[in-house]
Amino acid sequence: MKLALLPLQAVLFPDGRLNLKVVEPRYQALMTSCLRSGRSFGVVTLKPASEHPPVPFESIGCLAELVACDSPSTEVMHLRCQGVQRFDMETPTCDSEGLWHVEARLIDPDPLQAPSAEWQSAAVQALARALDVFEAQGKTPPVARPHRFHDAGWVANRWCELLPIPTPLKYQLMTLPDPRVRLQLVDGFLRRHGIVKD
Repeated sequence: MKLALLPLQAVLFPDGRLNLKVVEPRYQALMTSCLRSGRSFGVVTLKPASEHPPVPFESIGCLAELVACDSPSTEVMHLRCQGVQRFDMETPTCDSEGLWHVEARLIDPDPLQAPSAEWQSAAVQALARALDVFEAQGKTPPVARPHRFHDAGWVANRWCELLPIPTPLKYQLMTLPDPRVRLQLVDGFLRRHGIVKD
């Protein structure tokens, strides 16, 4: 499928929420086009500036759809987006407006797998408690319903969004094909930082 790309210093996961403040005219035009047509776009993660590569972003991204839009002025767009599905790409091209486009191949969604070991249940329970705290405080939870605590990939992805993990590491986690391995690595982070214990 043909996609226009939005490079960000962030990682979008399937089913994840993304709030955007768009001020650049080229990306405002892209978002306006997506709103009018109902088309999705691709969110890709920028590489470290020190690398200076010909293509400034990583090769795997996440398809995104627009959920809501608010424009308090002609200079600013506030958008809420939802991650849909990962993709990889052929060589991207940049048009005269500075927008990147690509032929993308969708990556199969994570297979539905329950957390594989009893020790992973601590990560599941801790995530449930964290989301309960948001709701008890009257805050908008950063995770959309329905909650899928029985799904190792979903649990791992939500923790990746909530934790202060460096962006390059979040990207590596997002690209892992095995959701149980992703959750195992996240569980290790939670234990090292004392968020969950045996």
